[in-house]
Amino acid sequence: MSIALAYTITSEASELEQLIQGCIRNERGAQEKIYRLFYPRMMSLVKRYIDHEEQAEEIMNNGYLRAFQKISQYTFQGSFEGWLRKIIFHAVADYVKQNTRYTSKIVLIEKDQYVNKNHADKLYYDQLLQLVQGLPDATRTVFNMFVMDGFTHKEIGNLLGISEGTSKWHLSEGRKILKEKIEKMELHLNM
Repeated sequence: MSIALAYTITSEASELEQLIQGCIRNERGAQEKIYRLFYPRMMSLVKRYIDHEEQAEEIMNNGYLRAFQKISQYTFQGSFEGWLRKIIFHAVADYVKQNTRYTSKIVLIEKDQYVNKNHADKLYYDQLLQLVQGLPDATRTVFNMFVMDGFTHKEIGNLLGISEGTSKWHLSEGRKILKEKIEKMELHLNM
């Protein structure tokens, strides 16, 4: 029986529990199955922040290593995927913190000018994701954490070791850059 991503059926949930118990016992086969089962969703999370394939793979592997080292701490309360996602996210945050230089602590009040709705409506998800991945590393990380993952500026600051003001500046800068790029795409309909 294969494991599905939705764990509503009792036998599938118990199979996941058996895999988790196998990981607690450090069984390589169980670790491999957990890795493969959640790989697509976890890699999707990592790629929102890291656009280089090799770095994304390294972060994923570091995240899974941490998860397998801490798996005995999983209490079977709540979603295992959510627990794993949190660990993978912390691996991303640690990588960004170590490899991104925050040279200025600029505090700006956000005054966003919105992109023309007609422009935004014509963007496909892949196009928007590509534009976001084109942002500078620090700005992309803060933008993703705030917009995609719903973190507050205070939480972002704590996770990345920056001030709330710097987080706000990166978000504002990311929005400004994206607005300019979208408007340059000239997505007007020819009527």
